[in-house]
Amino acid sequence: METIYLNKLTRRLPPCVATIGFFDGVHQGHCYLINKVVETARQEGLVSMVVTFANHPRQVIQPDWRPQLLSTLDEKVALLSQTGIDLLVILHFDRTMADLSAYDFMHDILLSRLNVKTLFTGYDNRFGHREPDSTEGFDDYVQYGHEMGMNVLQGEPFRTSDVRVSSSKVRHFLQEGQIELANQCLGHSYELTGKVVSGEHIGSGLGFPTANLQLTAADKQIPAPGVYAVKVRIEGSPASTAGMMNIGSRPTFGGSHQTLEVHVFRFSGNLYGQMLSVSFVSRLRSETKFDSREALVAQLKEDARRTEEILNQVTEI
Repeated sequence: METIYLNKLTRRLPPCVATIGFFDGVHQGHCYLINKVVETARQEGLVSMVVTFANHPRQVIQPDWRPQLLSTLDEKVALLSQTGIDLLVILHFDRTMADLSAYDFMHDILLSRLNVKTLFTGYDNRFGHREPDSTEGFDDYVQYGHEMGMNVLQGEPFRTSDVRVSSSKVRHFLQEGQIELANQCLGHSYELTGKVVSGEHIGSGLGFPTANLQLTAADKQIPAPGVYAVKVRIEGSPASTAGMMNIGSRPTFGGSHQTLEVHVFRFSGNLYGQMLSVSFVSRLRSETKFDSREALVAQLKEDARRTEEILNQVTEI
């Protein structure tokens, strides 16, 4: 896959079959649509292309809005590289682009700059500036495409276990701590990455030392508070290892702010300053205030036992 950041110097691109969207999380619904693009491009002897954005368009339209992202740009690029597409084109969404009508966006960007011959849209995808009472949608895109010689097709929704997969559905599952359902919709494990910073060393005193994680992406969505079975990959290490993560405020010790703490099984080195990537596998329980340290330690031992049991059944993360 070749990645291109569109600018004034971008070369003339070959004729292509493309789809466009933010593709947050690159979930199974996205992959289903992209597979249609790849198949159609092969049949038509054209290049397959995904067009996405470096920044969330809504942040330009509503500057005070802050997203809860399922993937950073780097993560999105890495996931899209596994889909089999030929070209990934990344647009920087700005006020000028936001003011383009759907027709002008299709003509000026997709046709003139990207040489799109066939465009697949998501089943609920909308683009271009619209007035509040506008009903412009897919049928209009088909008509605009016909006028400019572009074939416009619509992808179908993708379902797994009777769930219609969408980024908003994945975010909902994460908010509810339903990691297994979120991962099922994603088609891969949800992941957080951060730098290990100094904490209060409470875990060490309990026999479960933890790495206190400071996320590298402030807009990345954090799953619901609780204890999770996770896989941990330490920067520079080729393999991941078992761990369990606590998301919460440590109510047993009177905590008042949220922390992200991960206990890496069978690790005795110094992790301060290192980058960790944590892949969520299963939620063990909600966060609980215990009556004593002894009760908490007993629960942590049970959490560790269950984590080992769960992760031993996972063949691939």
